[in-house]
Amino acid sequence: MKNSDIAKVFYDIADLLDLKGENMFKVRAYQKAARAIELWPRDLEAMVREGEDLREIPGVGEAIAKKIADLVTTGKLELYEQLRQEFPTGVVSLLDIPGIGPRTAVRLAKELGVKSVVDLEQAATDGRVAALPRMGPKTAENILDQIQALRRKDQRIPIGEALPAVEAVQAALRQIPGVHNLTPAGSLRRFRDTIGDIDIMGTSDRPEDAIQAFTSLPQVSQVLAKGPTKASVILGGGLQADLRFVEHDSFGSLLQYFTGNKEHNVILRDHFRRQGLKLSEYGITDMKTERLEKFATEEAFYQRLGMQWIPPEIREAQGEIELALEGTLPKLVEISDVKGDFHIHTDWSDGQNSIEDMVLAAKARGYQYAVISDHSIGRGIARGLSAERLRQQKEVITEVSKKTEGFRIFTGVELDIRADGSLDLPDDVLAGIDVVTASVHSGMGQTTERMTQRVIRAMESPHVDIIAHPTCRLIGTRQPVNIDMEEVFKAALRTGTLLEINAMPQRLDLKDAHAYRARKLGIKLVVATDSHRTDHYDVMRYGIGVARRAWCQAGDILNSQPASDIEAFFRSDKGQRLR
Repeated sequence: MKNSDIAKVFYDIADLLDLKGENMFKVRAYQKAARAIELWPRDLEAMVREGEDLREIPGVGEAIAKKIADLVTTGKLELYEQLRQEFPTGVVSLLDIPGIGPRTAVRLAKELGVKSVVDLEQAATDGRVAALPRMGPKTAENILDQIQALRRKDQRIPIGEALPAVEAVQAALRQIPGVHNLTPAGSLRRFRDTIGDIDIMGTSDRPEDAIQAFTSLPQVSQVLAKGPTKASVILGGGLQADLRFVEHDSFGSLLQYFTGNKEHNVILRDHFRRQGLKLSEYGITDMKTERLEKFATEEAFYQRLGMQWIPPEIREAQGEIELALEGTLPKLVEISDVKGDFHIHTDWSDGQNSIEDMVLAAKARGYQYAVISDHSIGRGIARGLSAERLRQQKEVITEVSKKTEGFRIFTGVELDIRADGSLDLPDDVLAGIDVVTASVHSGMGQTTERMTQRVIRAMESPHVDIIAHPTCRLIGTRQPVNIDMEEVFKAALRTGTLLEINAMPQRLDLKDAHAYRARKLGIKLVVATDSHRTDHYDVMRYGIGVARRAWCQAGDILNSQPASDIEAFFRSDKGQRLR
């Protein structure tokens, strides 16, 4: 079983216990465990097989650890099976549909005889859902939208493709008079690494004109649905985009409702339902008086609830609601915090621009420093640098530095980690380089044990400062290598090695769950672009998105520090850096 499969069982248990009216602390315990399992970087099935202690997972105590072991070894969990039998057939399958909480699922099953997603689709289509008290046509329409989104769940595309496509749509629509507040919601706003459908929210003085313009855009290959305030289209590349407009005074409520993931929304709604408030896309309703309050901004929505505004990237049920209620949410790192880039290629290897061009482009962005990290000699396909060429490059860097006063250029290299973990250049050469980054580019089919030891051996070198793109994944085209990231994290702490969040949108490696775990352990991270030309600096925002999803603050990211601190850091003894 995959970790996500195990987590799904525990999420379902939490929902079903909630339906039974169990103590909310017990419900939250299962939700917390489910989220921890989902984020855990190691394979739980392997941990059970090897007899490892599952209690090292945050939120997993002895009782839940035993349940995980039972589930992995037998494929079943007695508590889960018992809970399923206590409720109408089909309730659990309905919980997979975003926006349908446990109580709604039970109601649909009991009152309409719905036993599956197909049954629910029929009931929403033929008017039975709309006819139910307190539901209505809009609820039925939303359910149909979510069912279609669920069916397309596996047809996800990298955020690096989705975000530019959406921004092009937004740019075109902003030219239309009276259109305001255009903002993508859902997983794109949360900066997930892959995206399903796109939801774009906005307000308009003349929504019908804006909808007509949207469906007539050259990017639109097919119009799926069109109404006075909402339309659904297929963009080039097969990406579905839904646009909806509301009144200006309701925009904050709409955006809030369609941003968080399912678990976040359920916890938030349940918390305030117990206080007599109903949260919806239209606003906040006092359940006693049925008075609806509307909110033009998200900030006002959260303020009404007595909460901090929650950054979209962390609206995923990881404790953010509780902290927002207490007013203790951390200030997440922002792109404006970045003061330099540690991973830059030039035309000395496989980059397209000269050292001077790359440096001037970095300086123009307000950066204080850059690390030139061309490939080492073993990367022949990338025209990797030998020891002699590195020496020659260092001379050029010295000359360029004279032209860029106030900007620090660090010498660097992206060093190949060979199949046995040895390094591509000798120690005496590496000792003369300011910042050494090491990475795997070949031999990716190794076993977990061999790959893990290979990377750790490189980390144990006193000269290797950073491990770049540790799992080697290319989103949608290459699976991650087999590597035990928990062992890598332990080695990073022991050796003082930094780990990279590679900002290239096809990589985003470390991924969010790994970056979250590394941060929790106290490992210092860098966010680097892996730029091969000057405009690649733009991808820094993707890496910062990953860092924010990992709850990173500026202090967790080394390249948020000024040049003087970076100079001192890399001159210090490697073994003392994280202590």
